Amino acid sequence: MTPPPIPRVPWTSVVLLAALGAGTVRAGRRLRAVPVLPVAPAEATGVPRAAGWRLLTARGVEADAATLLAACAHAEREGLRVLDLVPGDLAAERALGLLRLVDPARYRRDRLGEGRGAGFAVLAAEEVLARAGVDPDGPPSGPAELLALTRRLKEYAAGATGLAIAPALSCGPQPEATGPARAAELRAQGLPPGALAAAQLAGLALLAGVVVRQGRWGAAAAGLYWLQPYLALGGPRSPLRPADLARATAARPVRSLGAALRTAAAARRGRGEEADSGRAAAYRADLAAGTGRFLEVRRPDCPWCGSGRLAVRVRVPDLLQGKPGRFALERCEDCGHVFQNPRLSPEGLEFYYRDFYDGRGGEGAGTVFGRLGAAYRGRAEMLRAQVDAAGPESWLDVGTGHGHFCNAAREVWPQTRFDGLDMGDGVLGAERRGWVETGYQGQFPEYASKLAGRYEVVSMYHYLEHTRDPLAELDAAAAVLAPGGFLAVEVPDPESRMADLLGGAWLPWFQPQHQHLVPAVNLREALADRGFTVLVEEHGAAHQGNDFFGAVALTAARLAPDPDRPWGPPATPRARALAGLVRVAALPCFAGAAVLDAVRSAAARVTDGGNAYRILARKDVR
Repeated sequence: MTPPPIPRVPWTSVVLLAALGAGTVRAGRRLRAVPVLPVAPAEATGVPRAAGWRLLTARGVEADAATLLAACAHAEREGLRVLDLVPGDLAAERALGLLRLVDPARYRRDRLGEGRGAGFAVLAAEEVLARAGVDPDGPPSGPAELLALTRRLKEYAAGATGLAIAPALSCGPQPEATGPARAAELRAQGLPPGALAAAQLAGLALLAGVVVRQGRWGAAAAGLYWLQPYLALGGPRSPLRPADLARATAARPVRSLGAALRTAAAARRGRGEEADSGRAAAYRADLAAGTGRFLEVRRPDCPWCGSGRLAVRVRVPDLLQGKPGRFALERCEDCGHVFQNPRLSPEGLEFYYRDFYDGRGGEGAGTVFGRLGAAYRGRAEMLRAQVDAAGPESWLDVGTGHGHFCNAAREVWPQTRFDGLDMGDGVLGAERRGWVETGYQGQFPEYASKLAGRYEVVSMYHYLEHTRDPLAELDAAAAVLAPGGFLAVEVPDPESRMADLLGGAWLPWFQPQHQHLVPAVNLREALADRGFTVLVEEHGAAHQGNDFFGAVALTAARLAPDPDRPWGPPATPRARALAGLVRVAALPCFAGAAVLDAVRSAAARVTDGGNAYRILARKDVR
C-alpha cells in the first residue's frame, strides 16, 4: 500500500505569518507600555508647575492647559527633561512606525538610543533647550523638524528622555506623509528613505507572490498584513484612537504601495539636491595640487623594534570613502608589528579624515557608534574586579570621538567623572551634551604634562592604531595616570586568522586611517617597560562581529563607489545605475555575511580568539 503523500508546507507563507504575527503582538505590547497622561482640568494644578518648561508644537497643533500641566507633572515625577507627546488621534501608519522604532521599556535606559517621537509636540526643560542651542520662540515647525528636534534633544538628555500619550492632544487631519514629506521625515530620524522604500516594495512584492502561488496560506499572510493596523491599535483598551484607522486598514496595501513608490522617487531626487557644491569645490582644489604631499617618505626600518626586515602585508586603496590613493601596510619579520609605510603626512591625515567622523559622514558615524552600547558597557565592566563598588573617581577616555563610550559607561559607573580627549570637534560637542565633563581637543602627548597624575583610569579604545607614534601615546598615559591607576587599551589584532582569509577586504586594516597594528605580545612588553603590570587580557570578549559583513561592504564599495561623493568625478546616470545594481546584488551577500559573523562571534567567545584584543594594566606604585 502506497503511503499518503506528505503535504508540502508553504514555508514562505508560514514565515511571513509568524513575522507579521510577532510584529503585531509586539506593537500592541509596546503600545500598552507607553505612559498615558491623565485628562485633568486645568484648575486642578497650579500654573507655576509649568515654570522652566517649554512646549514646542508642529504647525496647527495646540495643547490645552490641562495637557501641558499634566505633561510637566509627569516629566517632573519621572525625572525627565525631554518628553515627546503622542497625540491621541495619531494616524495609524505613523503610530505603527513609531512602535516599530521605540521599545518603551528600554527607551529611557538606552543612553545611546536615537531620540524618537511622533513629531507633533515636544516638552523640554529650558536648560536643555539652551544647551542644545534651540530657540523655543522660533517659527512653528512641521513634523520632520519636530522629529529631528526630538532626536537632537535626546542627546542632551541621554538618560532623561521619554514619551507619553496625550489623549486630549490632537494633531488634526494631517495630510498623508508620502513622497518628499515622508522622505524628509525619515531623514530627520536618521533613516535612509531609499533603502526603506525598497524594502517596503520588496515586502509587498513578496506578499503578492505568496497570494498567487501559495493559496490559503498566502492569503492568510496577506490578510494579516491587511488587518494589522486594526489588530494592533483598534482594541477597546487602546490608548490611541487614530482618526483614519478604518481607512488605513481597508486601503492598506494600495496606500503602502503608493507611499513606497513616491518615497523611492523622492529619495532619488533628493540625492542630487543634497550635493554640497562648496565641499566638492574644496576637494577639487585640494586634488589639483596632487596627492603626493599626503604621504611621507617610506621608512626602511620598523618603528617598533628598528629591524630592517620588512615585507608588504597588504596594499589597498581607500575603500572607506573612495578617496584617491593607494596604501601599503608592511609587517616587521622580527617583531610582527604592522604599520603603514609610507605613512600619511599631517596634510594627508586632514584630507582622509575629513568628512568621515564629522561633516558629511558625521551622522552615519554617530549612528554606528550609537549601536555599540553593549561593547562600551563590556569595556567599562572590565574594571569591576579591580576597584570598589563606587568605581573610580576620574576617567579620561583618549580618542573619545563624540563621547559615546563615556555616555554609555555612566550606566556602569554613575559616580565617576568622565573626561574625553580627541583631535576633532566632536569632543567639544560631547562636553556640551554632557556626555563628558571636560573635553580636551588636541594631541594626547601635548596634554601629558598638564594632566600629570590626575586620573585613576585612562582608556584608549581603538585609538592607538590611528596614532602616528603609539609608544609616545603610552608614555603620555603613564604620565597622566596616578600611581596605582589603570590603563585600558583595545586595538585590532593583526594576528587574527581572518586577516589572512579576507586579505585586503579585512575591515580592521581600515586604510588609510590605521597606521599601526600592534601584536599583543609587543603591547605587553611596551607596557612593562613603562612600569605597568598587565592584569587582564581578553581576545574573544573584544571581538567585533563585522569581519564578513565588512568584507562585503568594502568589496561593494570597491566595485561601485558612492557616485555622489564630493571628492569624486561628477555623478553620471551610468555611475548611479551601477551603484544601484551593486547594492541590490550585495543584499543576499550581506544577509549571508551576517549569519557567518554571528557564527564567527560565537566561536570567538568560546576560543578567546577574535579580530581585536583588550588589555587592562595597572601603573605600578614606586
